[in-house]
Amino acid sequence: MSKIKVGVVGTGFIGPAHIEALRRLPNVEVVGLCEVSQELAESKAAQLGIPRAYTFDNLLKQDDIKVVHICTPNFLHYSQSKAALESGKHVVCEKPLAKDLHEAKELVEIAAKSGLVNAVHFNLRYYPMVRQMKVLREKGELGDVYSIIGSYLQDWLFYNTDYNWRLEPDKSGDSRAIADIGSHLMDIIEYVTGLKTVELIADFNTIHPIRKKPLKAIETYSGVSLKPEDYADVPINTEDHANVLLKFDNGNRGCITVSQVSAGRKNQLKVEISGSKKTFAFNSESPNDLWIGYREKANELMMRDPSLVEPEAAGVISFPGGHNEGFPDTSKQLFKEVYAAIEQGKQPESPTYPTFADGYRELLICERILESHRAKSWVNV
Repeated sequence: MSKIKVGVVGTGFIGPAHIEALRRLPNVEVVGLCEVSQELAESKAAQLGIPRAYTFDNLLKQDDIKVVHICTPNFLHYSQSKAALESGKHVVCEKPLAKDLHEAKELVEIAAKSGLVNAVHFNLRYYPMVRQMKVLREKGELGDVYSIIGSYLQDWLFYNTDYNWRLEPDKSGDSRAIADIGSHLMDIIEYVTGLKTVELIADFNTIHPIRKKPLKAIETYSGVSLKPEDYADVPINTEDHANVLLKFDNGNRGCITVSQVSAGRKNQLKVEISGSKKTFAFNSESPNDLWIGYREKANELMMRDPSLVEPEAAGVISFPGGHNEGFPDTSKQLFKEVYAAIEQGKQPESPTYPTFADGYRELLICERILESHRAKSWVNV
């Protein structure tokens, strides 16, 4: 079987996660790795067992590499995705798609004209029980959506000595917690319910207005501490915590809370969707279960089992019930659908995976949330 050759750009936390997931697909081969310098690219390629190392421009010159995964800091997503598309390569980009709506809109237009496959890594859609909620809602099992409660909580920026490039607006944009993890939450809410957010009001809080930036390199999640003299004080003006009230196009309401300073919450996305027939509740820290609530009878806890869920949800399950699947599997399942399209050579008319257009939609919501916080008022989406 001829394998689709792939180049991955960026080797922080998420780049190796893409590589691991891609290696689990039988029709894909990661042959190239890209970094900011040839020396770093060669070092990282050796560590990750990838045969070829490049800087970005040289990666795009490789005719046998058909797909590029953009796993770099946010401010590079636009320029690198644009260059990859214009060089005739299919693109999978990390979220956010770009730093602003103008850039995102241009990418959507370039991708549409090219006909090339384009996808954004909203991988949390690919927990099987998230798709189960979507399919049950589409089949009328939920009824009319009455309300939505969501949260995404982390603690990796809990201390004022916790630091990462995402804290710097010139690299990540003017919103942090909302753009970084709130975008996943908003994507899942609209994906599952089929509703559109039409109006919102937001309030941000910066818990640590001054943070200690390490003067020595420390990798995210490493847990390494330095001496006091190894830090520099840096003012912070992006949000550690945010609350948003939402109005949807069916006239009903919702609310979300996003925080990166919640001790003990390593990476917890929760969503509770109350309908006229029942309630669905999902927690990413227990991703193999779906809670279903009733008014008139005992509640249910449904387990992830391909023999029990809807066929559409079974399509993103690889193992029998009781054999738990988690975060790494979400990327594998997303890429499985993306590469089925790549094998056909073009973007499908109705993709099952999140596209650049979905990336634009979530960036639009995030920008309106930021606008609302600044104006201290309701804004239309």
